[in-house]
Amino acid sequence: MEGRPRTKIYTGPTGVVLLTDRRVAKRALVDVVAGAVGGGVRWVVLREKDLPRAERLALAVELRAILAEAGGTLVVAGPDPLDGDAVHLPAAGPYPPPAVGLVGRSCHDTAELARLTTEHYATLSPVYETRTKPGYGPPLQPDGLRELIAVTKVPVLALGGIETAAQVSACVEAGATGVAVLGTIMRADDPTETATTLGRAFQEAATRVARTHPARSDHGPHATGLRPTVPTEGSSLTARSGHGRPQPRPQPLSAAAVTATAGEENQ
Repeated sequence: MEGRPRTKIYTGPTGVVLLTDRRVAKRALVDVVAGAVGGGVRWVVLREKDLPRAERLALAVELRAILAEAGGTLVVAGPDPLDGDAVHLPAAGPYPPPAVGLVGRSCHDTAELARLTTEHYATLSPVYETRTKPGYGPPLQPDGLRELIAVTKVPVLALGGIETAAQVSACVEAGATGVAVLGTIMRADDPTETATTLGRAFQEAATRVARTHPARSDHGPHATGLRPTVPTEGSSLTARSGHGRPQPRPQPLSAAAVTATAGEENQ
């Protein structure tokens, strides 16, 4: 209808987003990722940037197969999408971002947020003290996270030291579209159980936000993307991965699409 702003659907990372680090993983990286996917994770960021490209590409192929069986997506850290269409870039560059389907950027303060151009989402870190990068900070804490989310026009993932359900809830209530975790799943004795616990906390917090702040959940530059969703059935991970991993438990999907007024997103 003429005069009514068009809306654009945000289809980037939401819910619990897993960052990989094979050096701290308690078991083979592909098995940890498979376990996390079994616990409801649908977005994985492949780091492992020290690997030769050929090895990293082979790993990306395997992880994409695992995620594809559950309707998930692999994002590659760095400007090289490794034959995919989604990348997550460091704050240092490159600028402008590469022209791929999905681009995220690591940010830590207002100056870095102000440099965003065509990125689809950003991470803000560290929210809490992190065992993966001790001394990195100072931590934003939920109040600092909330303040930075208020000045950015792209959806934000909270990152850094998020290990408990209470921390997940605090990040969602601060306005985060999702929470990015590394050590708490990589080091877990049972990645599926840990992912399930964090995912449930996210979903419960998302539902509360959707009920108490419906405008924030649905529309505008600071929309959270947090709306309750219905459970979906997982599917076998063995068909494409070839590792004979167990079938994922039925889990709620990550929070559904966030809508943003066309022309406002990614300014």
